[in-house]
Amino acid sequence: MRVLLTGHQGYLGTVMSPVLAGAGHEVTGLDSGLFADCVLGPPPDDPQGLAVDLREVPAEALAGFDAVVHLAALSNDPLGSLAPELTYDINYHASVRLARLARDAGVRRFLYASTCSVYGAAGGDDLVAEEAPLRPVTPYAESKVRVEDEVLKLADADFSPVFLRNATAFGFSPRLRADIVLNNLVGHAHLSGEVRVLSDGTPWRPLVHALDIAEAFAAVLTAPREAVHGEAFNVGTEQNNVTVAGIAATVVEAVPGATLAITGETGADPRSYRVDFSRIRAALPGYEARRSVKEGALELIDAYRRHGLTRQDFERRFTRLARLSDRRAAGTVDDRLMPS
Repeated sequence: MRVLLTGHQGYLGTVMSPVLAGAGHEVTGLDSGLFADCVLGPPPDDPQGLAVDLREVPAEALAGFDAVVHLAALSNDPLGSLAPELTYDINYHASVRLARLARDAGVRRFLYASTCSVYGAAGGDDLVAEEAPLRPVTPYAESKVRVEDEVLKLADADFSPVFLRNATAFGFSPRLRADIVLNNLVGHAHLSGEVRVLSDGTPWRPLVHALDIAEAFAAVLTAPREAVHGEAFNVGTEQNNVTVAGIAATVVEAVPGATLAITGETGADPRSYRVDFSRIRAALPGYEARRSVKEGALELIDAYRRHGLTRQDFERRFTRLARLSDRRAAGTVDDRLMPS
């Protein structure tokens, strides 16, 4: 297939583009470049790409593609809460517009990167499946719910949207993110010798390795239409449904000499949910998210040591909110996060 991959210079996109290319697809990227230089280690080998903001994608950019894999977004909850109007503008309005452009251009399959955080304050002990009520508690998660609703309305005989609700990602990417839970806790253990959890540690989180996400998208791209058309799939594995305290304990095991401190200073987090991932396994025979949280922690500490992760880069360059704040202060982006 000819595949347009949005957000190809992001944390997940940098992992996904070689997976799609390795499966035989012709990949073209599309990215505004906000985080293109957030690299740890050797520079990645990016596919040919279009340098354009998601809000300004021209209609002709979609011509000739068989599929769109749409990852581009303002990521993570703190950033969404800081600038909810930008989150809705980019993550919601621009994403729905992109889907319409894709449908009108004859793109047949549209894969949307949603999130398990749409379940929000699910609570209870039952595993949450795709039919569960959606209870987003942040602008970021709310924007994902809205996109799913609007893009599903575009589905027809020629246009197949699929919604992949990824668990919280972890694992090394050449374009690192240090503001997601496992990557963050391993970074603290590496730099300070302490794993510090500010909540009470009790909320449940579903985690999934970045490569398992990439392989899920690759499997959906070529799946029979009747197996995926208009469907939502949770992406992850039940073995990686873990509490925040459990994640922290795994990090302590992976980083010799690290200690654990659960301070509880921020109180209980309402975002707590355990997720059922059986639907994607049933729809895509042969696909399974295989990589464990422990494997991810060991991979991360090895990469941080080999590539010389510094505290400055950990706290600023690889943290989305800090990175955008620094770029605005430097005048390289404006208040709408457009290049200036």
